[in-house]
Amino acid sequence: DEELAAKGAELAEASARLPDDDAPSIVLIPPPLADPVFSHLPQVWVLELSSFQLDDVQDFNPSAATVLNVTQDHLDWHGTMAAYGAAKARIFGTVMGNSAMPSTVMVVNRDEPAVEAMIPPPITIKPTRRGERAKLVHRRVVRFGLDAPREPGDFGLVDEMGMAWLVRAMELDPTIKRKPGDEVELVIQRLMPADALRIRGRHNASNALAALALATSVGVPLAPMLHGLREYRGEPHRVEPIGMIGSVEFFDDSKGTNVGATVAALNGLGQDRAPARLVVILGGDGKGQDFTPLAEPLRRHARAAATLGKDAEGLEAVLQSANVPFQRHATLEDATRWAHAQAQGSDAVLLSPACASLDMFRDYKHRADVFVDTVRAIADDAGEVLA
Repeated sequence: DEELAAKGAELAEASARLPDDDAPSIVLIPPPLADPVFSHLPQVWVLELSSFQLDDVQDFNPSAATVLNVTQDHLDWHGTMAAYGAAKARIFGTVMGNSAMPSTVMVVNRDEPAVEAMIPPPITIKPTRRGERAKLVHRRVVRFGLDAPREPGDFGLVDEMGMAWLVRAMELDPTIKRKPGDEVELVIQRLMPADALRIRGRHNASNALAALALATSVGVPLAPMLHGLREYRGEPHRVEPIGMIGSVEFFDDSKGTNVGATVAALNGLGQDRAPARLVVILGGDGKGQDFTPLAEPLRRHARAAATLGKDAEGLEAVLQSANVPFQRHATLEDATRWAHAQAQGSDAVLLSPACASLDMFRDYKHRADVFVDTVRAIADDAGEVLA
């Protein structure tokens, strides 16, 4: 989804920005033109591209590209999930001229079957000279995921003595010549503890791995990227910590405007905070989405849910199937106060609506402002300072 794509682009930029450079190694599109740093051209451009922009793109071959996931969104424009996925897959490049295949390095989330399915089968290159054999040519693929990497150059997450590490798989002896299909002996390179990331949740660890895989694919050095990731504080309204009232922490994920973003927030934050649970605020304009994928993460991680907005009824059907208690509210202020009252122990209150905001608010930022103002009012009523 576009929210996670934006997070990946921001992480790529943050992880690869080198200190004291005349120009950044990686910058976002569009750049802030008033910034004097852009008087020098950057070494690499990072583009966050929507499915709308990619839908009819031609002769496009970036050096490397990634699709973080494919979840229901924008079906009112694309029509079908197949068309939506096909549009996103065009980020991996299109054949140009006499090229046999795009040159783009495919950075693939191995946890997402729909993204794995974008990898094309190898093609056969016919010999151009007598005596030559036909060659089977594969796309260059680098994978990342929330498990141990299995191929040289891939990134992943491993648990060692109770600590989760971001890691990269390396070939133990790269000087050995091997035939295709030969088993490769790997060494796992520990990069940084997942807890060293300032951004919260396993989904953000996945985003960090995507940024590392993407940037290393175009030759950005690893050491300054790890420094950048340690310092990166995240962006507003994306599972942003707001503060604590007593032992209950509040998170603003107002930019979670579709099901995929909210599934990621529930799984990421829920796994990190277990055995504590989440009280979730859901609702708004669902844009015709299927809310069914929310059922399993809600069942695993939610204590209760407040619903509101145009598509509250559809969300309530999913909550009922997941056996999660819920209550509908007319305003976000009421929903936030009710959610705080349901929280127990070190639970968290998470605003992650899975819906657009325009049925009740000017935009997702306005929705976030109302949520944060209400949290501050709850703290004031309790005679506490929002920590």
